[in-house]
Amino acid sequence: MKKILVTGALGQIGSELVMHMRNIYGNDNVIATDIRRIDGNPAVESGPFEVLDVLNAKKMAEVAKKHEVDTIVHLAALLSAVAEAKPVLAWEINMGGLFNALEVARELKCSFFTPSSIGAFGPNTPKDNTPQDTIQRPETMYGVTKVSGEVLCDYYFKRFGVDTRGVRFPGLISYATAPGGGTTDYAVDIYYKALEEGKYTSYIAENTYMDMMYMPDALNAIVTLLEADSSKLIHRNAFNITAMSFEPSMLANEIKKHIPNFTMNYDVDPVRQAIANSWPNSIDCSAAKAEWGFNAKYDLENMTQDMLQKLAKKLNIR
Repeated sequence: MKKILVTGALGQIGSELVMHMRNIYGNDNVIATDIRRIDGNPAVESGPFEVLDVLNAKKMAEVAKKHEVDTIVHLAALLSAVAEAKPVLAWEINMGGLFNALEVARELKCSFFTPSSIGAFGPNTPKDNTPQDTIQRPETMYGVTKVSGEVLCDYYFKRFGVDTRGVRFPGLISYATAPGGGTTDYAVDIYYKALEEGKYTSYIAENTYMDMMYMPDALNAIVTLLEADSSKLIHRNAFNITAMSFEPSMLANEIKKHIPNFTMNYDVDPVRQAIANSWPNSIDCSAAKAEWGFNAKYDLENMTQDMLQKLAKKLNIR
């Protein structure tokens, strides 16, 4: 049975991943950590929780040893739009935190997972059906840290034998946590506004395609990759994965099937639009399917139906 330490456990992915993993591995075997404690949060209340700043290498090692972990899932990071506004802080957290976590994994011989992103690509990357192995020259600090993280994890595997694994996540859509500063977060916010106000103003321009994934598929991908046969993993740290590719009007039209009076207009944010323009329209995830059986279950239609149902319940909207 795995004993897993999760950093950034109260963020967009972590808050759901902790609960997902506790259902699989047992509450006591998943140790949630974050820079602050939020009382009442299920990830805090349902099992072990430690306050941890990932820039504190000594404390991270102490927590890992205290709980005798054998696996580290490192999620703590600043997202794309926030990272672009605070590039120095983004480098410190995204790279400094990753380095500390890898060092703990090396010292304690832990398996290791950390996500990369489609933000690791850049304007010179092929935009359609982006290959697994291709040019990566991002023009954002977020993207720079993600490419650097991919290479650093490869180094720790080849140099020290750390069992590092990771995926390049597309935009992630979830009803459980509010939007958190990512470029793709319009695809979360739009559902809130549709239910609460019946209208939405998109900061991403029409015809801007980006890859997306519903959170249940993302959680399943992490666990599936952690459990995969190491001998079959060729790419290890930067698997392309995706479930769907759409642009804002396609999402709005899908919502209209459930909320007929919903309307959407545009007020484009040049910063986030520039980031989106540098990312692929769609990516090729054949390597993930071949090497560890990746398979997404949700498309735009069934995701929207489930998202609206779950979010309406959460917001107490009939």
